[in-house]
Amino acid sequence: MGYVDEVLAKVKEKNASEPEFLQAVEEVLDSLRPVIDANEELYRKNAILERITEPDRQIMFRVPWVDDKGQVQVNRGYRVQFNNAIGPYKGGLRLHPSVNLGIIKFLGFEQIFKNSLTTLPIGGGKGGSDFDPKGKSDREIMAFCQSFMTELSKYIGADVDVPAGDIGTGAREIGFMFGQYKRIRGSFEGVLTGKGLTYGGSLARTQATGYGLLYLTNALLKDHDIDIAGKTCAVSGSGNVAIYAIEKAHHLGAKVVTCSDSTGWIYDPEGIDVELLKEVKEVKRARLTEYAAARPSAEYHAKQNGEHGVWQYKVDLALPCATQNELDLEDAKMLVANGVTSVTEGANMPTTLEATKYLQANGVLFVGGKAANAGGVATSALEMSQNSERLSWTFEEVDGKLKGIMETIYANISDAAKRYGVEGDYVAGANIAGFEKVANAMIAQGVC
Repeated sequence: MGYVDEVLAKVKEKNASEPEFLQAVEEVLDSLRPVIDANEELYRKNAILERITEPDRQIMFRVPWVDDKGQVQVNRGYRVQFNNAIGPYKGGLRLHPSVNLGIIKFLGFEQIFKNSLTTLPIGGGKGGSDFDPKGKSDREIMAFCQSFMTELSKYIGADVDVPAGDIGTGAREIGFMFGQYKRIRGSFEGVLTGKGLTYGGSLARTQATGYGLLYLTNALLKDHDIDIAGKTCAVSGSGNVAIYAIEKAHHLGAKVVTCSDSTGWIYDPEGIDVELLKEVKEVKRARLTEYAAARPSAEYHAKQNGEHGVWQYKVDLALPCATQNELDLEDAKMLVANGVTSVTEGANMPTTLEATKYLQANGVLFVGGKAANAGGVATSALEMSQNSERLSWTFEEVDGKLKGIMETIYANISDAAKRYGVEGDYVAGANIAGFEKVANAMIAQGVC
């Protein structure tokens, strides 16, 4: 049994109840086989794979808070600090009922390689809670965020661990958490990113993940002599990533015809109206039924099991921007049958392993989330830089740096794939490029 298979067996034995984490580890280690085989003696001697798949620490804590009826509620909070070989832990805080330790570990593990790809000095971590912000008043959300940060503040800091937003954690939640951190620690520091512009936030941070996804997609297509202008796109999700992916796609001359939320999806053959979508989702915090009611060209479809949702339409580009494992093998078959050119992930691991392999086997240009959605964390790191310097850059400066980072990421993952004989396999290329930097830092720093 080779080194990769030995470590995979150990990880599966130790983490048998965490399917998302096991899926992430298997996907990464399988794609790393060429680089591991070429350096097996060095990596085995230093136990690099054992160390990189085991978090530095896993923090789990109780979050008690009082709702508007005076009832005490209790949620569970998490922070997994996975690897800080190249910089402080960096990764978002997810607030969603589905959150559990396995999901946070999978996200933190992915973050190691994603952060490495940005070329910036940030390590991998992730956190969150099974708290659901939907339907809660601002006072209830503040009560939760203050309680959550009271415990989390013991483990984070500007040079230790810098959390950010994620699903369920937007500017409102970050603001409440930052205020509580400042109150407890008596220190105004860049301990969170995604902050408001009046207290240390960065211009272009809101747009960063969605814009970055399109910058990388455009670089991918250009490398294959394909013009993005005039292409039709399917996007899933209607949160921050999806909205700004749609906006940037339109800027680049493409047309996005779908978006979705947890209850259903929209098909709009005239192209998604971004301003209307922002009004429905960012201002009213409403369901997509309101988009359809205000847009005569739009069709709303309630979510039902067994349907392909946004993936059933004939499009050139697919941009999954919702959540993990949303695009399965049957969806992939439908996309291939309809002639899709590329699939680039705006969410974290939204495509199942089977679907990924099917897309690649059928000639679809596929780039996973570690590379394609790295724009958000890259711009978070740019926010950290601005905080450290006590400066604020213009939107154009940040957006220009983001575009350059995403184009560099594409160049690096393409080069890594070529160097190890898997040209065109951008999943392997991303994992190899991200891994090499972290592994070299781990070896240089000794056993720690």
